[in-house]
Amino acid sequence: MGVRSLTAASGAVMLGFLACMPHLHGAEPQVYVIEINKLAFGPAPAELHVNGIVEWRNSDIFRHTATADDRSFDIDLLPGAKGQTVLKRPGVIDYTCRFHPGMKGRLVVAP
Repeated sequence: MGVRSLTAASGAVMLGFLACMPHLHGAEPQVYVIEINKLAFGPAPAELHVNGIVEWRNSDIFRHTATADDRSFDIDLLPGAKGQTVLKRPGVIDYTCRFHPGMKGRLVVAP
């Protein structure tokens, strides 16, 4: 096998290897959905990770917010609206609705 053939074959193998590793070429962040309905936040997904996106969908007839107790996010949601936040750090984030204080949720974010 000539040097050119060997170089081309090595390059093809390397490209195939890199194609199998999406995190090396900018994979899309995971989007996690939480539904709001009947004055309640739906359950948070079991596995949340840093740089993931949480999307709240307000399926209720009332206006709501998803407001972090630590003020890291404050999403205002009219009926039928969607809103997102990017999870920037690991840990527990408790949140409530500013208009309906009995509505509470919790995000547990892994690295």
